[in-house]
Amino acid sequence: MQKILVWDLPTRLFHWLLAAAFAAAWLTAESDTWLALHVFAGYLMLGLVAFRLLWGVIGSRYARFASFRFGPRAAMAYLQETLHGKAKRHIGHNPAGSWAIYGLLGLAVAAGLTGLLTLGGEENHGPFAGLLSYGLGHAFKELHEGLASAMLALVGLHLAGVAVESLLHKENLAKAMVTGCKDGETAQAAASPRRFSAMALLALVLAGGAWQFKGYALETPQQPYRPFVGPTLPDNKVWRAECGACHLAFHPSLLPARSWRRMMAEQDRHFGESLGLDPASTREILDFLENNAADRQLTEAAYKIDRSVPAGETPLRITDTPYWQKKHRGIPAETWRDPKVASKANCAACHLDAEQGTFEDGAMRLPARLGK
Repeated sequence: MQKILVWDLPTRLFHWLLAAAFAAAWLTAESDTWLALHVFAGYLMLGLVAFRLLWGVIGSRYARFASFRFGPRAAMAYLQETLHGKAKRHIGHNPAGSWAIYGLLGLAVAAGLTGLLTLGGEENHGPFAGLLSYGLGHAFKELHEGLASAMLALVGLHLAGVAVESLLHKENLAKAMVTGCKDGETAQAAASPRRFSAMALLALVLAGGAWQFKGYALETPQQPYRPFVGPTLPDNKVWRAECGACHLAFHPSLLPARSWRRMMAEQDRHFGESLGLDPASTREILDFLENNAADRQLTEAAYKIDRSVPAGETPLRITDTPYWQKKHRGIPAETWRDPKVASKANCAACHLDAEQGTFEDGAMRLPARLGK
């Protein structure tokens, strides 16, 4: 017995890159701030799985699927033998481990595809942009999160299996996936480390990362980078002129149609003032507000605001909607007092796309992040 090469370099690089991508995706799943990183991690996982499928055909000896083509019965038998401490040592993947790999690859593809569908529906980006409604995108998000949880559970089982087999056969399997070497006979060794293929894979990953995040390197305080740009929303000159004369012209997609109807009906007491609109302007603005209200769900923010407002309520302030309150409850009081903010109605202080009305997650920057 001597140290022999078992795992070629591309296989090891794939293994650790996939682990890192999944960890990054999991840790950034609930953060709007890190959405761009979460999306990149998802793309990376899909790209890595595509590589692994190819490498399972043209890779070295133990990277090929043919080397661990075990059926379910063989996997169950191996688990039973492991429980009794009699499992046979395998130089490559054992029968149970092979099914963990199949499962992880399948879940990675499923989670990645549902993530793209979520991105297309909720964010209107990616290959499915414009093909799904926000409601359907949200439904895929629920499925996406379930698949990610299943993948995490399988990762846990995989790690437990690695620990058990390492103890059973008195060898460090995690270390072997770093060095690529195990104890074995010369005839059992893999053909070569395949360094060039590994470097090509790494170069592709780095190039993809540079392309994804290049905007952050090129941004300036005057032109902050926006990784996600929302759809162009309907506009109206009369509405923008009249409403924008006193404050930011809040896009109608930020309140339900019933709220706009009430607001226009009570325009003589519009937050302590009278709008003084003539009948023609009133009719044109009201039509625009009703036709593009949150009920139409033109943006992710509109969809979530509409769903958050109970049917019997008619809020007149965007800040009174449950969704707005939920999204802003973690902002400290000193941020609201900052001269750059000054008011909860000053959306443009933090949202780079407030004037467009899209309120994309990646377009939100607190003043402190831009530098005082």
